[in-house]
Amino acid sequence: MAQISSNFLFAAFILYLVATLFFGGSIREKGKKWANIGICITIAGFLAQLIYFVTRWIAAKHAPVSNMFEFTTFFGMALVLAFIVMYFIYRASVLGLFALPIAILVIAYASMFPREVTPLIPSLKSYWLYIHVTTAALGEAILAISFVAGLIYLIKNVNQSRQSKQTFWLEAVLFFLVCTLGFVSATTAFSISKYEAKFEYTDKNDQKTEMVYQLPALVGPYEGVLQTKGKLDPVLHTPAIVNAKKLNTVIWSLLFGIAIYTVLRLLFRKRIAAFLQPFVQRINNDLLDEIGYRSVTIGFPVFTLGALIFAMIWAQVAWTRFWGWDPKEVWALITWLFYAAFLHLRLSKGWHGEKSAWLAVVGFAIIMFNLVAVNLVIAGLHSYA
Repeated sequence: MAQISSNFLFAAFILYLVATLFFGGSIREKGKKWANIGICITIAGFLAQLIYFVTRWIAAKHAPVSNMFEFTTFFGMALVLAFIVMYFIYRASVLGLFALPIAILVIAYASMFPREVTPLIPSLKSYWLYIHVTTAALGEAILAISFVAGLIYLIKNVNQSRQSKQTFWLEAVLFFLVCTLGFVSATTAFSISKYEAKFEYTDKNDQKTEMVYQLPALVGPYEGVLQTKGKLDPVLHTPAIVNAKKLNTVIWSLLFGIAIYTVLRLLFRKRIAAFLQPFVQRINNDLLDEIGYRSVTIGFPVFTLGALIFAMIWAQVAWTRFWGWDPKEVWALITWLFYAAFLHLRLSKGWHGEKSAWLAVVGFAIIMFNLVAVNLVIAGLHSYA
C-alpha cells in the first residue's frame, strides 16, 4: 500500500511539471486552449496526490501529516488546491506558471525527508492532529497564493534596467527559491554516494546519544565525537539547543543553491527576475493586486482557526495549558500578527500595488522560516522531522 501511495505522489509531481509547460505555452501563444489543457492536467495531478493522501492514510492508520515528509507534501497539495480555486475565480493562467513550480519545489523538498510509514507517537494520538495540522496547512497554502501574485507583480513592475534595493531584494527572494532546489540536489547527490557519518554527542538533556549524518559535517553536534573513520570532521560545533544535523543540511542547501544560481546567471546573462519579466507583461496589475488581497482575506481566517484556535484547544487537552511559548507557537503568533498588520495597512493606510506585493512576499518568508528553520533547526515540542 505504501509503495502504491508513493507512485501516485510521483505521478502528481510529473503532472504538475507538464501542466506548468502548458501554462507557459498559454502565455507564449496568447490562447486559452493551452491554459485549459494546463488546468485539466493540474486537476489530474491534484487527484493523483489526493489518492496518495488517502492510500497513505489507510496504510498508516492515521492522517499522514505527522512528520516533515507528510506535512510538507500535504502543504504542497493544499497549495495546488488553492491555485485551482483561484484560477477558476480569475482565469489568470500566469498564476500556474509560478504557483505550480513552487508546489513542485515543496513536494521535492518533502521527498528528501524519511518517507517510511511510522506509528504515531503517543502525544500525537488525537483527532486534533487532523483538525489542527490540516487547517493550519490549508491556511498557509492559501496565503502562499498571495505570495505568488505578489511575486509576479514585482517581477513585472520592478525596473530591471538599473540596480536598486527593489531589484536586490526581489533577486534575493528568487535566490532562496533556488536554494530549495539546492537542498534537493545536495540530498540526492550524497544519497547516491551513500555518504554516512556517525557522531556520539551530548543532547539538550545532557544524555550521550548517537547522530547519523547523510551529508558531510560542516557543523557538528554539541560535544560531538566522530565515530566513522575517513569522514569530514566538523568545522564548528553547535549548542545543545540547535539540531546540528539539520543546520548542516541548511548550510549544504545554501552552498548548492549558490552553485545553481550562479549557473543560471551565466546562462541567462542577467538577473533571474529580468529573465522572467517578459513572461508576465500582459497580466493586469490590478488583477494581481486583487488576487493577492483576496488570498489573504480567505487564508487569514483559515490560518487563525488552524494555527491558533485549534492549536490552543489541543494544547489545553494535551499539556493542560493553552500557550507555552514553544518556538513553533511563537512563530505561528508572529505569522498571525504579520497578516493582521497586512490587512490593517491595506484597509486603513491604502497599501496597494507594490507595497502590498512586498508584504505578501515577506509573509511567505515568515511561513517558510516557520516550516524550515523552526521545524528543523530550533529544538522544541514541534520538532518532529
